[in-house]
Amino acid sequence: MHLDDPTADSAVTEAAGFDPAFLGVPADIPRLGDVQAAASVELAYEHFTVVLDTTRRLAAVTAVNIDGAHLTKVPRGDRWVFDQRIPEELQAGPEVYADNDLDRGHLVRRNDPVWGEPEVAARANDATFHFTNAAPQASDFNQGHELWVGLEDHVLEHARAHQLKLSVFTGPVLAADDPPYRGIRIPLRFWKVAAWSTGEALATTGFLVDQSPLVDVDLLPRELGAPPPLGPFRTFQVRVADIAELTGLTMPDLVAAENLPRGVPASRELTSADDILL
Repeated sequence: MHLDDPTADSAVTEAAGFDPAFLGVPADIPRLGDVQAAASVELAYEHFTVVLDTTRRLAAVTAVNIDGAHLTKVPRGDRWVFDQRIPEELQAGPEVYADNDLDRGHLVRRNDPVWGEPEVAARANDATFHFTNAAPQASDFNQGHELWVGLEDHVLEHARAHQLKLSVFTGPVLAADDPPYRGIRIPLRFWKVAAWSTGEALATTGFLVDQSPLVDVDLLPRELGAPPPLGPFRTFQVRVADIAELTGLTMPDLVAAENLPRGVPASRELTSADDILL
C-alpha cells in the first residue's frame, strides 16, 4: 500500500521502525499468510512497527525494540490519533471505544519504545497513541495487574533490571468467530513473544492471555456506573510454536529459539509473576 502522504506527521514518516538485527542475532517480524498479507500494510514508528490488517482494521502483529539500559520516562499524554498515511476507514477509531467498557489497549506498550535521547523517547511515546497500535480490551483486562498489564510490567522490568535488550512481538488472535461490534470484530485472545540474546544465540518465550470472560457485546454500551461483566481469566506461558499455529503467522526463527525446557509443559498457567520463566 502506498504510504506517501504529504499531510502525515514527518516524525512518523521518517521513523525507521523495528530493527530485526537489534539483538545482535536475527529476530524477524512474524509474517502473515498470503491472503492476510495482501490486505495488510506495514507501518514504521520510532523503535517499533505495526503490521495492520486492513480488513479487520486492527494490527495483526506489532514488533518493538526495547533497550533496558536506556529506558526513560516522559509524560504520558492521552491523545489518540489516526495514522494519516492510510485512510481512516481502515483503522478502528474512536467510535469503537465510545460510551462502553472497552479501553484502547496499547499493543506496543507505551513505555517499551521510550528510550534513547529525550526527543527520540518523546517521539516514541507519542507514536504509541496511534489507533493502529490499539485493540479493544475490556477495562479490567487492560488495567488489571494480574492480567495483561502485570505481564507487560514483568517483561519490561526484567529488561530494565538486567539492562537487557529485548524484541517483543504482540498481537491479537484474529479469529473468524470473534464477536462483531460497531463494524469490527473484538479479539478475545492476545499473544506476546519476548526475544533476547543469550550472548551466543536467540532465545524466546511466548504468552497467551484470554479476555473472553470479560467481553459481552450484548452489554456494550452499558449504563454508566454499572459493574463490568466479570468472570474467570487464565494467563498462560506457552510454546512459541503454539502461537504460530494459533495465529497462522510464520515465525521460524522465533519458534526455533524456544526457551522453555523440553520437560516443561507446553502450556503453563500463570498465577503470579513468579511463575514466569525467562
